[in-house]
Amino acid sequence: MADDHSEQSLPPSSAQEPSPPRGPAKKSSRGKVILSGVIGCLVVAGGLYWFMTRNEVETDDAFTAGRSVTIAPHVEGYVTELLVNDNQFVRKGQILARIDPRDWVAQKDRAAAQLANAQAAAQASDMMHRVALLEFPGRLLQAQGQLADARAQLFKAQTDFRRQRGVERAATSQQDIDYAKAALEAAQARVMAAEGTVQMAQPVQPNIENAAVQISQQEAQVKAAQASLVSAALNVEWTVIRAPHDGWISQRNVEQGNYVRQGQSLFAIVEPEVWVVANYKETQITRMRPGQKVDIHVDAYPSLKLHGHIDSLQKGTGATFSAFPPENATGNYVKIVQRVPVKILIDDGLDPDQPLALGLSVEPTVHVDTQGHSDAPPRGGVDNSGQVTP
Repeated sequence: MADDHSEQSLPPSSAQEPSPPRGPAKKSSRGKVILSGVIGCLVVAGGLYWFMTRNEVETDDAFTAGRSVTIAPHVEGYVTELLVNDNQFVRKGQILARIDPRDWVAQKDRAAAQLANAQAAAQASDMMHRVALLEFPGRLLQAQGQLADARAQLFKAQTDFRRQRGVERAATSQQDIDYAKAALEAAQARVMAAEGTVQMAQPVQPNIENAAVQISQQEAQVKAAQASLVSAALNVEWTVIRAPHDGWISQRNVEQGNYVRQGQSLFAIVEPEVWVVANYKETQITRMRPGQKVDIHVDAYPSLKLHGHIDSLQKGTGATFSAFPPENATGNYVKIVQRVPVKILIDDGLDPDQPLALGLSVEPTVHVDTQGHSDAPPRGGVDNSGQVTP
């Protein structure tokens, strides 16, 4: 009874063992579940992102490019007029500047006078050729006639000399004999002189051809004078500097009154056509082909949604065409991922009110799952006209 009484006298809290606290354990389990769920969601999201973007190859090493033509004068002189300003848009054929033309006009007049002189000399040579066609045959006939006359005189002198030697000594005198002998020798000398004249007049055709050669020489001088006149006329025209195509004036470094020299850079003209040069890593071009679609994001104009296609892949890395290409035949070679320039043409999305400048940073994304074509060279040959044959 005493034991029962003592058991009944115990407080209710001491009748059973206290249970351990369960609050922190529940929180730890809940955190693990949440963390596992977050990790699972991230893995699923990463897998979905990879699946959605597995055919998209992008890079931030890309810039806008275009044609920039340096304008340089063909002739030297003082700039008398400068008709353009920085960043001005010009049309093809528009006058940009003028150079003092007076020296070049004087050279043109001098060339024109030299041409007139050469043409007159050519006309004189042509006339001399016409004269030669008649003169040299006439000289030959004249020489032949003189030779015939000399031979007739020689025959007469020989006859007189024989007659003087054949008559009786009493019927003639020593003086007549001497006269006959002297006349014979003189006739012989005239025959020799006439034969020489005939010999000199004999090359009729060579003399005529020589006159024809003179015509050819004068005609060549006329052509040379005409070329000098054309060159002088071009120099006068080149004193007016015109735009070779549409574009914007850039890098202007000339002012009115400056003395400019031939080939000196005055300014550049940037054409409106713009494309993108993207330097992709060599590991990114495995599936790239010309013709594949490209989305382009321009850092300067985030609102532009540009679309284009791959035009070509450069057959060489950027390091290959650098001023100092790397030499890899060394013992300390470190492999570096190379970059290959890819030319991308813009098809649509450009805003005429926001023309793209050259050198802007862009981020192109190539869709390698779109259709492209091979950039292998054609298998045909080249015909005589320079056209590729299949």
